[in-house]
Amino acid sequence: MPSSFGLWFSAYAESLCDDMYTLRSALEVVNKNPLGSAAGYGSSFPLDREHTTRLLGFADVNVNAVYAQMTRGKSERITAQAMANIAATLNKLATDIVLYTSANYGFVRFPDVLTTGSSIMPHKKNPDVFELIRARTNALMALPNTITMMLSSMPSGYHRDVQLLKEYLFPHIDALQDCLSMMRMSLDHIDVHTTILDDEKYTYLYTVEEVNRLVQNGMPFRTAYQTIGAQIAEGTYKPERNATYTHLGSIGNLGIDRIREAMRVVFTSLPKQNIAAALHALLTAPVVELRTSATRTVS
Repeated sequence: MPSSFGLWFSAYAESLCDDMYTLRSALEVVNKNPLGSAAGYGSSFPLDREHTTRLLGFADVNVNAVYAQMTRGKSERITAQAMANIAATLNKLATDIVLYTSANYGFVRFPDVLTTGSSIMPHKKNPDVFELIRARTNALMALPNTITMMLSSMPSGYHRDVQLLKEYLFPHIDALQDCLSMMRMSLDHIDVHTTILDDEKYTYLYTVEEVNRLVQNGMPFRTAYQTIGAQIAEGTYKPERNATYTHLGSIGNLGIDRIREAMRVVFTSLPKQNIAAALHALLTAPVVELRTSATRTVS
């Protein structure tokens, strides 16, 4: 069946929208203040945990002191899963591009700056950027399982095991940012082959359209299916190389405005402004003010 690059591109745009929802959900879980839990059982100091929550820009507080300690590892695992969702979308897109740039497809091209030459074949352009994105995102998709296994068989409370999670999580955050940056830069330079369907090998893409056309003219679907099948077998099949799609989410009605609005809604719902404002206020506050806040906390 015929498709379009608009349908292909917008599929990944919508996928990233859903990925952003999972990222927002992860943030809702981890955006809670654990301060005051001390070693896992609270403190005999009369701490104002709500005050430190506001001061640091957290959305809420981890209420139970024991659970505040239990979130170590859980927060990293949930964050890693949200990152893995984004990585999975980039991985699939990179794999498509590796296929689509190959000689057997030839759907898209990229400038020389985004490809590398072969060691012995002077005509070849290797899509190294997308192969490396694919490899990096494979590692990212494995991260949640790595963290899960490191946390297995661990009772409640704090354990030194969770310290090792930083060695895995933090570099992968940088890797995901790099993959996103490289993919965005690369897509700015994609060159789409716009006459692909002129090739005779794609003639049979229109068989379903021919069946549907007969059905819309009153022929039962079974008969229409058999009619087109017979034409193909007899070598008399000559399709009209056009397709009319009108429903939402099809090549004739991509719904890009709805996808764009969905991304705007989820992106603006992230509390990044609140976090940034709180951190700015904390880092730029005069020392005397911070001391006053600390005194008020334990008074």
